[in-house]
This record gives sequence, C-alpha cells and structure tokens, in this order.
Amino acid sequence: MTIRAVLATILLSIAINAAPVDFARDIQPILAANCWGCHGSRVQMKGLRLDSRKAALHVLSPGNSAGSLLLSLVSGKDGKRIMPPGSKGLAAADAAKLKEWIDAGAVWPETAVEASTNRHWSFQPVRKSAPPPVRNAAWARNEIDRFILARLDREGWDPSPEASRETLIRRLSLDLTGLPPSPQEAANFVRDNRADAYEHLVDRLLDSPHFGERWARPWLDAARFADSDGYEKDYVRPHAWRWRHWVIDAINRDMPFDQFTVEQIAGDLLPNATIDQRVATGFHRNTLTNREGGVNIEQFRVEQVIDRAATIGTAWLGLTFGCAQCHDHKFDPITQKDFYQMYAFFNTLGEFDIDAPLDGEMGPYLAGLSEYRAKRAALLEEYKVGAHQGPWEARMKEAKQFPGKWTDWDHAFDALDKYLDNGERILNIPPAQRTRKQTDGLADHFIKNYHRVISKELWKELKYPELRKKLQDLRREYPVLSEAPVVAEDTVSRKSAILIRGEWNKPGAPVRPLVPGFLHAAPAGAPENRLTLAQWLVSKDNPLTARVAVNRIWQELFGRGIVRTSEDFGRQGEAPSHPELLDWLAHRFVDLGWSRKAMIRQIVTSATYRQTSRARPAIDAIDPANILLARQSRLRLSAEAVRDSALSVSELLYPAIGGRSVRPALPKGIIELAYGIEGGWPESTGRDRYRRGLYIHFQRTVPFPQLMNFDAPDSTVAACKRERSNTPLQALNLLNDPAFVEAARALSLRVLREKPAAARADQVEHLFRLCLARRPLRAELDSSLDYLRLQSGIFEKDPAAAAQLFAVDVPGVTQTAGAAWTGLASVLLNLDEFITRE
Repeated sequence: MTIRAVLATILLSIAINAAPVDFARDIQPILAANCWGCHGSRVQMKGLRLDSRKAALHVLSPGNSAGSLLLSLVSGKDGKRIMPPGSKGLAAADAAKLKEWIDAGAVWPETAVEASTNRHWSFQPVRKSAPPPVRNAAWARNEIDRFILARLDREGWDPSPEASRETLIRRLSLDLTGLPPSPQEAANFVRDNRADAYEHLVDRLLDSPHFGERWARPWLDAARFADSDGYEKDYVRPHAWRWRHWVIDAINRDMPFDQFTVEQIAGDLLPNATIDQRVATGFHRNTLTNREGGVNIEQFRVEQVIDRAATIGTAWLGLTFGCAQCHDHKFDPITQKDFYQMYAFFNTLGEFDIDAPLDGEMGPYLAGLSEYRAKRAALLEEYKVGAHQGPWEARMKEAKQFPGKWTDWDHAFDALDKYLDNGERILNIPPAQRTRKQTDGLADHFIKNYHRVISKELWKELKYPELRKKLQDLRREYPVLSEAPVVAEDTVSRKSAILIRGEWNKPGAPVRPLVPGFLHAAPAGAPENRLTLAQWLVSKDNPLTARVAVNRIWQELFGRGIVRTSEDFGRQGEAPSHPELLDWLAHRFVDLGWSRKAMIRQIVTSATYRQTSRARPAIDAIDPANILLARQSRLRLSAEAVRDSALSVSELLYPAIGGRSVRPALPKGIIELAYGIEGGWPESTGRDRYRRGLYIHFQRTVPFPQLMNFDAPDSTVAACKRERSNTPLQALNLLNDPAFVEAARALSLRVLREKPAAARADQVEHLFRLCLARRPLRAELDSSLDYLRLQSGIFEKDPAAAAQLFAVDVPGVTQTAGAAWTGLASVLLNLDEFITRE
C-alpha cells in the first residue's frame, strides 16, 4: 500500500468517525491505560489522584493546557516524573486529545462510567432505520443497497457494474458451499434466461448439504474447536468430531440462531433434553486440557471455566470479556465482578462423554454387543485383571487419604484424574454401581498404568502390554456407537468468588451467577443458571448478539465486517462504517426468525454483493480498503477452501457430509516434531484421504501444515476472523505438496478423459472452465499451448521424470503427454485467480 493510500485510508476513517473530543470515548481510556492503575482505579504520585475530577482538578488547569501539570507529566516535560511510569511519555495523538480536552474546559462528568456506557454505540438498543433516499433508486435490488448507495452518494461515487455470470456463479458457489461450480453448472446458469435465474441459483446453493460445511467453519473458529487437548501431552480427543457434526447438521437445517445459541450453552437444561441437545453442549468441551504430570488439576479446571466465560463474551457479545479476569476492564464497562458472575454460570459444570449414535449405528452395535462383552470379559479373566485391580483400587484410595506416605502411589493417583476423565469419582463409586463405560474406562486405565506402582518388569511379566493391544484390536473388530463430549451440572457443589488478580487459589468476595449489569437485566425471578444466560443473550433487549452475528455474516461475504473489529464491539473496537445498515440487518435478522439462510439470502441477492470486484484506481486511492463498497472485494480463499477446490476440480474430493476426523498424508518429519503424541499420525486410507479440509484432524501441537500456511487459527482461543496473508510458503505448498501434485495429475487425467478427441485448444479451454469457470483469454490460450509444447519436449528428453510425475497407465496417453498436462494443470491450480474469490 502506498503512502498516499495509507493517508487516504486515515482521512476516510476520520471522515467516517469524526467527532469532538468526548471524555468517555476519548479521554477516559487514555487515563485508564496510562495514568490509572491496572488493578485498581487510581495511581498515586505524591498525592496525585486521577480517579475523579475533584481529586485531579489541581493538576488539570481546565482551559489552560500550557499550565496543566497533567499534560506536563504525560508529555515528559516535568523532567522528574512521567506518566505512564517507565515510558517516554504519552503518544502524540493521545497527548493532542488531552490538550484539546483541557483547553475546552476539561469536562468530566461525575458519572463518567455510566455516561460513557449509555453513549457507546454498541450498547444502545438496536434501531430499525428506514432505508435512506438515494439518487439512483433503480440500482437498488433491496434495502441493503440503499444504505450502501446513500453513503456512496455522499462521496459522489457510483457503484460498480454487476459482475459477469461466470464470476457470479463461482463467487456464490465458493461463498455458500466453499466449493467451485462444475463447468455444467456454470454453463447452465449462463444460459438461464429467466428473470429470477440468480435467485434460483442462490436457493439451490442454500439447500446444498455443503452449505453447512462452509458455514460451520467460522463457528468452529469462534468455538476454538480442535481434536486434541493441547499443552504438552496433547492427547487426542476421539469424540470431539461429534459436536462438529451437530454444528454442520444444525446449520444445514437452518436452526434459528437463538435456538442454536440456547442448545450450545444450556441444551442439557432444556425440559426433556434430547441426545442432540446434550451433544450441542460440546461447545464447552473445546477448552484446552492440561494432563502434564505435577500440574494442579483444580488450577486447570478453574482456567477452563475462565476460558468458557471469556469465550461466551467473545463469540456472542463481541467483547474482550476476558480482559476483566484480573481487574475491571480498562475501556469497557465490564467489572471484574461482572466477569466472575459470568464465570459462576460455568463453575458448576461437570464433563462427561455420552453415547450419541448416528443413524444406522444402533442395529450393528446391538448385534455384536453380547459377543464383544463375552470376549472382553474372557480376556480380563485370562490375564487375571480382577485379582490385581481390586487391591490396586484400595491402595489408590489410601494414597488419596494419606498423601505423601507412598510417593509411588501418589504418582499413580495423580495420573488417575489426569489420564482418565472423572477418574477419582469413578474410583469412589462401588464397582456394582458403576456404568459399563465407567467400569471399562477404569479397567483400561489400570491395565495401562499399573506399572506406576509395580516394576515395569513385573508389569510386562503380567503381559499387560499384550493384553492392552488385544483389547484395542477386539474393540476394532466390532461396531461401536458414536460418543459425544458434553457438559452437565455437576453433583459436586462449588461456590464462586472473585479471584484476586485472577489467581485461581486467591478467592475474594463471593459471587453468584448473574448477567453483566451494564447491559439489560435478566427477567426477574429467572433461575440463576446457563439457560437463563442463553435466553438473555438472544433476548430482543440485548443490543449486541444480533449485531455481532450479522456483522460476522457480512464479514464472510465481503471480507470485512461493517465493524472491522468483529471480535471487539467495545470502545477499543472500530466504529461501524454503516451504523444504520448494521442496525437494520440486526433488526431484520430477528424479524426473519434468526434464520441464517434467510439473512445470507438477503445479502447475496443485493446489488451491492453482485458488483464486479474490478479495481477502480481513482476510488481505490481514496478508499483502498473498500470500506464504502464501491465494488466487491477479491478474497483469498480460506485454508480449507484452497485444498477443497483443488480436490474438487480434480474429482479427487470425497464429498461425504459429517463424521469423524481424517488424517491425510503429512510431510515427512512433521509428526516427529511433536512431543509424546501417542499413536503418531495414522494416515487415512482410501476415500477418507480426500475429504474436505473441515474434517482434517486438528492436533493442537502439530496442526496440519497446509492449513497453517494459509492462515487457519491455532484453536487455542476464540477466533472471530481470519487473516489473509501472502507468503512464499503458500506458493511452495501449492507447487510441491503431494496433495496438490496428486490433484494436478488427477485434473490432467480428467481433461484427457472428458475431452479425449478434442483439439488441444479445446482441451485447454476445458481445463480453464474446470478451474476458473470461464474461457481462457486468447493470450492465456496461446501461453498454455506454448507451455504444453515446451514441457513435452523436456519430458521427451527425460522419460524417467515423466514416469515419476505421471505414473499412470492411460490408454491413448503417453507418459510424456500426461506429465506435460500435469504441469499445465499445476499452473492453473497455482493461479492467484484459482485461490481467490473474485
């Protein structure tokens, strides 16, 4: 970006958000960040206090910034004292604001926090504004366009023309399903002369089962979904996928967003909760889990609860709620008490795994169950597990009762809760009262960990490693039911308190579950539980949830939210570029019954969305970030869509919906970088190698390299938007990654199979239609034909290289020709246009 463009962006931002200096918006954050203390409301400097106007009046000098001690302190002119301590003084822009405010009389409302809360735009009630009048009303296809056009009218700009039909079908297909259109689909749309052909296309794509996959991905990012625990051990979570499956299904069914919210936060508390509603609570199980030896289990349970509270604030409210873990929020009216009242909703949760069978699983499972149980029992009897496990359980209970008496048993007991969820609780249940799942889990843990209290030599003499393998093999022989990680109210009673400085073992004043007081109140008499919290989030009185949700939908379709900081709607976030439109969309979302599909349909059928993304140099020089949407934006595809598109056009993609995670081939040496990952990376075979990127197993300590190269988040905290970078590693990935080389080979085969007798120019055109949904330009066609001739000559001189690249026996196709076509296919898969949504 040029200096001119940067300056233009700054000036445009100033024009959009210009306003006189305001204490709550401009001054109070400066004082809080630089003059007030982090963990309190004031800092003292020889009697200097800045927690109220009255206390600070003698250093303000209202109306006379030249004589203001405060300005002298923050600018470093005092020579002896400086704010913030240890710095070189306040940033020039902030100092200028302070100067302007002081010269204007240092207006400081006594109810500063309350006043600023009432004034901040995102905490105001959602207002449904009437679409404004515009100069060219004929351009507008729906109300959205009038809001956009009115803002363009102020600049004297016209919107861009509509994109070509080839571009529109590719744009819509990628935006709504995450997959490119087939040549036949593109051709059919181009030939469709109906007045509502575009609307029919939108409806078809909204009904596609791939819609749920495409729109599940942003929600999984916000939920920090992964297939492993994180931290050093990073154990695999074999059932994590079951919640992802629920999300895809819920989105495909167009579950209203308010119901989508309630079921994930408190599905277990609904009357007569179904299995699916309990599965939805797996949202809360996406926290990291620390199973390292020596860690304090309670400490990390508290950290999980803190993470749950912070994630609710980010995912639904669009606020940096976690900033209030240690102290009152510096900028937003979130007190530390507010944070721990939110924390209290989740402090009583227990974690459990339940049977959550998918369609068709129960019959085969029941048919083989008796035989499996009999064989398992026989193995346990053969290896005399019962004879050793009973005394082991008794000693484990003694170790709990007398810690420090037997260090080896202390070590074994420490491992029980870390490596077996709810292990101590299961141990304390009489064997006859344990469920089958609890009984099996404890036995399997004992077999694996008995060596902690006996020698490894004796453990091996008992042949327990052999038994463990036999049990694992036996389990694989029989059909299983899918399981789901869920939460429910725990039987263990816990009290909640403000944690002093956020430290897990320093409780302060007690708190109870309450919604944040600076927004609207929960209904009087409502139970203090998660169901009340969930219903409060989607109440019509809540000014944030609908705004945040529609802003993120907009972000997916234009590359930038109406509020650019989609993770932060607080005072440190960016003001909306089109505030009236944002409120209109939020109001419309609720009117549409919180329907995600209806909201997306409203946006993609607008003239604004349909504009060409062609650059407009004169306007781009003033608005390089395309804030005002005088055109569409070109967007690099997501990490998953880059891979999915290559698999799709090459016909390698296995399009099954939902189900377990898969492990495509990893580059050599990657898994060796991980520490202690049990089982390594067993590569998926057959069709599973070619499933969509959404289903790739996400190991937190060793994430799939291609996903990370293309900016997938690390799944440790809620991610509300993805960055789009452009790096050499991405080019190397597309050129050399085995998956993309394989896709190029399959793509070349597809062209030669589908156009076997066509002229070479027609074959090249087919390749372009497959990849880009358009015909090649004359120059592109000539370059492609020249490339084929050049590559054919190279491979004729090096048949070994041709055989290595195109090790396929295809009737009528020489390895030389196949290798040359594979090279051309790779060129198309590496085009910026291929990995970009126009």
